[in-house]
Amino acid sequence: MFDRLQAVEDRYERLNELLSDPDVVSDSNKLREYSKEQSDIQEMVDVYREYKSVKEQLADTRELMEIEKDADMLEMMKEEFNDLNKQVPELEDRLRILLIPKDPNDSKNVIMEIRGAAGGDEANIFAGDLFRMYTRYAETQGWKVDVMEATPNPAGGYKEVIFMINGQGAYSKFKYENGAHRVQRVPATESQGRIHTSTATVACLPEVHVEDVEIHEKDIRVDTFASSGAGGQSVNTTMSAVRMTHLPTGVVVSMQDERSQIKNREKAMKILVARVADLHRQEAQAEIDATRKTAVGTGDRSERIRTYNYPQNRVTDHRIGLTIQKLDQIVEGKLDEIIDALILDEQATRLSNLNEDA
Repeated sequence: MFDRLQAVEDRYERLNELLSDPDVVSDSNKLREYSKEQSDIQEMVDVYREYKSVKEQLADTRELMEIEKDADMLEMMKEEFNDLNKQVPELEDRLRILLIPKDPNDSKNVIMEIRGAAGGDEANIFAGDLFRMYTRYAETQGWKVDVMEATPNPAGGYKEVIFMINGQGAYSKFKYENGAHRVQRVPATESQGRIHTSTATVACLPEVHVEDVEIHEKDIRVDTFASSGAGGQSVNTTMSAVRMTHLPTGVVVSMQDERSQIKNREKAMKILVARVADLHRQEAQAEIDATRKTAVGTGDRSERIRTYNYPQNRVTDHRIGLTIQKLDQIVEGKLDEIIDALILDEQATRLSNLNEDA
């Protein structure tokens, strides 16, 4: 572990030199690349240097204790030594976690797609509740929410809503929401007071730039048509709506949220690229031995990941066996307790895998 940490620190020092090189400073691409690389390892280097400093202080204190004759001074040195010694395992644990390979998508914006599934109107209403929950959570993080496409449900909620959350690290938090979400409650339309179970699916895709994915213009078929609203009425008479089909994969995206065809094309392309990249990622993941997958990192959207039980004010995340009696707070966007627990579980699993590979 410490050989790897020393190599990281050496690379950090080399990056310092490169970022001062006039040839790099004049090249915006290299400057951005090296700056990001240095930023990514900054915390690891800081903690490693703190660790080395503590170890040096321990060695110095031990030497002084061996020659110190004054009883009071010796007692003070022992206290200092013990305090420093307690820091060592804590810093080592932090370093182990920092050495876990990071998801390269964690720093990206996220495109989220929520759809009502089983349960008719109640499923669509629940999809709207999830959208509101995620929007509120994004607001607490200072992130911007941009609705890209929405199909409202006449009885409330959404049949489908696609939106982007713009913010540093948005994907690192929302990626755990991939999957089927189940709600258990008495619908407003239920006259007998019976509890119904409904589901909505959530897909979370990291924003991907066109240049980062091998997509050729000849592989995309673009169809235009007049937008239509709920009930089939015409929204406008121009051919502003866009349908894009990626022929090699069969991925299809329709966009009619904007009155401008150009804007609809831009939004459709963002979603298309993200879906194609996600499809490739899932195919690559499928080739990995199932025993090496992390508990929360499979991205299988057919998997039921969480249940929201309104009568008991209870939320259960089935992946990690976490149950919280705070549903009323969670649906208001207070997701930190769940997300933090999922992050810790993933870190523990990856750390275990890292130790096995060492």
